[in-house]
Amino acid sequence: MKITVIDSIMGSGKTTWAIKYMNEAPADQKFIYITPFLGEVERVKKGVNARKIVEPNKRNGEGTKLRSLKEMIASGYDIASTHALFRAADDELITLLEESEYTLILDEVMSVVERAEINKADIQALLDSGLIRVEESTSRVVWVDSGYESGRFQDIKMLSNAGNLYKFGDNLLLWTFPPRVFAAFQESFVMTYLFEAQIQRCYFDLFSLEYTKKSVRNGELVQYDSLLENRQEIYKLIDIYEGPLNEIGEKRIALSSTRLKNYGSGVIKQIKNNLYNYIRNHIDAKGDEVIWTTLKSRKDALKGKGFAKSFIEWNIRATNEYGDRSTLAFIYNRFIRPEEKAFFETRPEKITVDENLLAVSDLLQWIWRSRIRNGQPINLYLPSSRMRSLLKAWANYEI
Repeated sequence: MKITVIDSIMGSGKTTWAIKYMNEAPADQKFIYITPFLGEVERVKKGVNARKIVEPNKRNGEGTKLRSLKEMIASGYDIASTHALFRAADDELITLLEESEYTLILDEVMSVVERAEINKADIQALLDSGLIRVEESTSRVVWVDSGYESGRFQDIKMLSNAGNLYKFGDNLLLWTFPPRVFAAFQESFVMTYLFEAQIQRCYFDLFSLEYTKKSVRNGELVQYDSLLENRQEIYKLIDIYEGPLNEIGEKRIALSSTRLKNYGSGVIKQIKNNLYNYIRNHIDAKGDEVIWTTLKSRKDALKGKGFAKSFIEWNIRATNEYGDRSTLAFIYNRFIRPEEKAFFETRPEKITVDENLLAVSDLLQWIWRSRIRNGQPINLYLPSSRMRSLLKAWANYEI
C-alpha cells in the first residue's frame, strides 16, 4: 500500500495530471477514479483515450450501481465513479479490491466521519440489552448478539461488524469510512488542497495510514512546497467588501452554523437585506453573474429577487459549472462540528484538528468555483470578520 497526497492549489492541473498519468500507464495497470460529480466522471472518460474507462450502472441482477462496481472490479475494468458510490464500500467490495491490485485516484477528500442515525435512548437500549458493547480503550462499538438477524438496528449491526462504528459521549455513534479500503489498493493518489486542514488527514493519522505529499507543477508531480502557490497574486483578484454591511458578522462566532440556526426573524431579515443590498445595489450584479451560499436550511429565508437560483452549497468542490460568475457572497462562518473535533482530539492518539485552516480551505474551494479560476477578478461579500481574517492570513502564509 502506497498513498500519495497531491496537495496542490486549485487550477494547478491535478485532474489534467491524473488523465495524463492514466493515458501513459502500462496497459496492465488498473485504475479506479473517484470524483464528487458525474460531470467529472464524463470528463475523465473522454480524456483517457489510451484505455477504456467504464462507469457503474444499474443494468445488473440486483439493479444497483454497487453490484455493477463489484462486477467491473471482478472483471478487471478501468473504472470511474462518484464519492457517493465509493462510500458504500462493504466487505465484499474490499475483498475484491484486495485481490485485484488496483490503483486509486481520489479526486478531492471524502466525508470519512459521519454521525450515525440513532438517538440517545436507542443507544442506551442497545447497551442495556447486551446487543452491543463498547471497547474501553478505543470506544469502538462491537456487536455482541450473533442471533440478531434483522430489525430496526440492522444498520447498526452492519456498521459494528465492519469495525467502523464508534461511541462518543452519551448520545452519539460516529461512523468512519472503513480504512481497509485504502489498504486494499496497490497504490492511491488523493488530489486536494490544504490536506493538513482536512478531516481525511485526521482520519489517515487515526488509522496510521502513512502518506507522502506532492504538488503538481507544469504537469508533473514535484516536492510539496506551499511557497510556490502565488497566494498574494490570487488574493489581489478578490475585491472584498469592507463597509457597514459587515457589522452583522463582527463577533467571532457570528454567522456560524449554531448562530444561523438560532437567529430570530429580525436578524435573519437584516442578513437578507444586507445580502440583497450588496448584490443588487452595491455591485448591481445580474443573477447569472452571482453565486452565493449559506447553510442550506437558511437558503429560502435569505434568497432574494434576481439571485434566488444562484445558490450553491458552501462545501461544493470539483465543478467548473460556475466559471463565469463574478460576484460572490459567502454568508457563513465555518467551524468544524464539535463532535468531529472532539472525536479526534480526545482519543488516545490525540489527533490535532486545525479548524481555522479547515475554514479557509472550504472558503477557497467555494471561491474557486467562480471565474477567479480563469485568472479574472471577482467581487466578494464575506460578512464574517473571522473568515475575512483567515483569508488574509492564508494570503500572507500565516496559516
